[in-house]
Amino acid sequence: MLKIITVGVATFLVTAFPLAYAQAPSGAANVGTLTDMQISLVKAALQLTPDQEKYWPTIEEAIRAKAQDRETRVTAAAKRLAELRQNPIEVLQTPNPVEFLQNRADALAQRSADLKKLASAWQPLYATLTSDQKKRMASLTLFVLREMSSSMEQHDMQCDEQY
Repeated sequence: MLKIITVGVATFLVTAFPLAYAQAPSGAANVGTLTDMQISLVKAALQLTPDQEKYWPTIEEAIRAKAQDRETRVTAAAKRLAELRQNPIEVLQTPNPVEFLQNRADALAQRSADLKKLASAWQPLYATLTSDQKKRMASLTLFVLREMSSSMEQHDMQCDEQY
């Protein structure tokens, strides 16, 4: 029963992270706090054994690097959007689709590298997880992915309403 409650609470709180990232003011302190909470919740939901704990620092480092890189991308995008809003006529007169595609490719490459690093960090620990731990991890993953999808759809609708 305690495991079910732990997973339920962890799942609920992990679900809030995409929304919190989207709504929280930009800043390293906020990203750090949210990342700390996310790490704590995932670790608590997995209930690692002492032997499994030795794999955790690599995973935590990968999670933090991914969060920091995301914050950097969001900050750069916000800065670019602010510049575009200040000079919309100039942007329309001199569109540069090649630059846009290159910037997008760079952002996707960074996200890909972060995900590969995260997957590589998880691999050794995942091999040691019990079937119960794997089920909890799978449940968390599916729930978070579903909520991220919903959050992205909500963000797209908000963007459509603004324009």
